[in-house]
Amino acid sequence: MSSISTEIGRRKFIATSLIGAATLGLPRSAAATGATVPDSSTVRSFKIAVSEAALADMNQRIKATRWPDRETVGDTSQGLKLATMKAVADYWANEYSWHKAEDYLNNLPNFVTEIDGVDIHFIHVRSKHPNALPMIITHGWPGSIFEQLKVISPLTDPTRHGGTEADAFDVVIPSLPGHGFSGRPTELGWDPIRIAKAWSVLMERLGYTRYVAQGGDWGNAVTEQLALLKPAGLIAIHTNMPATVPDYIAKALAAGAGAPAGLSPEELQAYNQLDYFYKNGLGYAIEMSKRPQTLYALADSPIGLASWMFDHDARSMELITRAFEGGQEGLSKQDLIDNVSLYWLTGTAISSARLYWESKLAFFAPKGVTLPVAVSVFPDELYTAPSSWAERAYPNLIHYNRLDKGGHFAAWEQPAAFTSEMRTAFRSLR
Repeated sequence: MSSISTEIGRRKFIATSLIGAATLGLPRSAAATGATVPDSSTVRSFKIAVSEAALADMNQRIKATRWPDRETVGDTSQGLKLATMKAVADYWANEYSWHKAEDYLNNLPNFVTEIDGVDIHFIHVRSKHPNALPMIITHGWPGSIFEQLKVISPLTDPTRHGGTEADAFDVVIPSLPGHGFSGRPTELGWDPIRIAKAWSVLMERLGYTRYVAQGGDWGNAVTEQLALLKPAGLIAIHTNMPATVPDYIAKALAAGAGAPAGLSPEELQAYNQLDYFYKNGLGYAIEMSKRPQTLYALADSPIGLASWMFDHDARSMELITRAFEGGQEGLSKQDLIDNVSLYWLTGTAISSARLYWESKLAFFAPKGVTLPVAVSVFPDELYTAPSSWAERAYPNLIHYNRLDKGGHFAAWEQPAAFTSEMRTAFRSLR
């Protein structure tokens, strides 16, 4: 992993290279994209400006953290280690600067548009290449738009990143309602189905008549629901956390009676991963799905919020916290604290948790998607979907690949591999 100063330099370079091509984030022209230019009054430019008072308050709260006793075990079986979280606090309070993240984001084309009564924030970067394929990419929890920032330049400007003009994408990266700079719903009903409907409106409003969609975590749930809606412009989707678990597997997991007989090695591996996750890693989701409003501590303590977000699942926690324990790969300290600071500074700890309460979907169950689907399986995901399950879940499977490295936050952790997957997955549809 590069040093923090090198990472910031890399971000500034990417931002500088993007802004020249991004301009207003609208489609290039009707002739170039088959799109019509939307009414500009429906889409508003957006600039991020966090007050110094808010930053000073965040810093003071980090320094005033009331620490618990040290864990009574030598591993992470009780959760995040005290020493790790103290390292997080030290970096956050004494080295980290939100201004660097804010400047980077403001060098990208940010917009807000009201859909169904809620302001939707999104980044929209157009490729300089005339036949770029538009793609809407949706983040999950505890992710944000920060998950996708490293892949914007490789996707939109492929000739600078080992690709060709034929690999180019336009990218639209919205913030989920209740997350980041999007509005916080004040009425019931903002589940993945309603969000998918909003995404359909967004892409239509931007003038796109032919596009693809991508997502993992909640991003997958929204993307699959978008595919079920079959808006006129959507031609295919990609997921890095597919919903493929057959009903008989789900019943066996619920019964706790062990894996069914006759599973292939791939299927048995997936079963064991799911069994472990349901028994040891589902606590955060259960609490947010049942009692999200009870999580007041997340809105009161930056360190409390960070620890809740970092302990997503056992493997993700390892991949996240290694940055504070001398790790040299994947996510940097800057990456991680940018993301937590976004949740803190926008006050969305509780509003983002409500998505778990709103959704009534079975997260890993096949939904009956019949559009073309591409699947990328990263080894440290919650479960590695077997090809046999993917083929049954998605009858129009156009791409399936198992990667050697990467986890739940694929684009964030392994941007080069993620970019390669996007190029390959949709190449046959251009």
